[in-house]
Amino acid sequence: MARMKFLCDAERCIECNACVTACKNEHDVPWGINRRRVVTLNDGKPGERSISAACMHCSDAPCMAVCPVDAFTQTAEGIVLHSKDICIGCGYCFYACPFGAPQFPKTSNFGSRGKMDKCTFCAGGPEDGHAHAEEVSQGGYGRNRIAEGKLPICAEMCSTKALLAGDADEVSDIYRERVAARGFGSGAWGWGTAYQTKEGS
Repeated sequence: MARMKFLCDAERCIECNACVTACKNEHDVPWGINRRRVVTLNDGKPGERSISAACMHCSDAPCMAVCPVDAFTQTAEGIVLHSKDICIGCGYCFYACPFGAPQFPKTSNFGSRGKMDKCTFCAGGPEDGHAHAEEVSQGGYGRNRIAEGKLPICAEMCSTKALLAGDADEVSDIYRERVAARGFGSGAWGWGTAYQTKEGS
């Protein structure tokens, strides 16, 4: 079974926010929630890069590990889903996630912010029975595009194809070919941070 993953090519992202808008429109996401957002690093300076970020559907998801009521489940494809029926809105997942994916739908006092919301990889909610096309999950999860044989809407709407989604092996192959074609080698963005040797070694 293929594992589903996101990957954002920072060399291609132009900070158009089409992925953010497409996600909100497709799933009728409540006001104040952005399941996907574009983060810009070194804004206005040389070396500026933009990255489209959302839930990364981690293999060993920290949100699942800290949830006291087991509101998170992982599908066979590796998609991490959240059940609003079980969620108590404690916010542990909010603090555990390094990507800031789980969000409170309201900005009111801590105890009354509601149940968490997060990216579903366009796979609907945790309920069973999403085999029919155009089926919309109940409970504010949105359409199940994966059951329809489609990619997440954010990746489909990316005009520069910076945002890749789907089978992790295929996504990594596409990115590997792009990096090789660019000919950056060790000059690729992020390479120095990832592989730089420590001073004095």
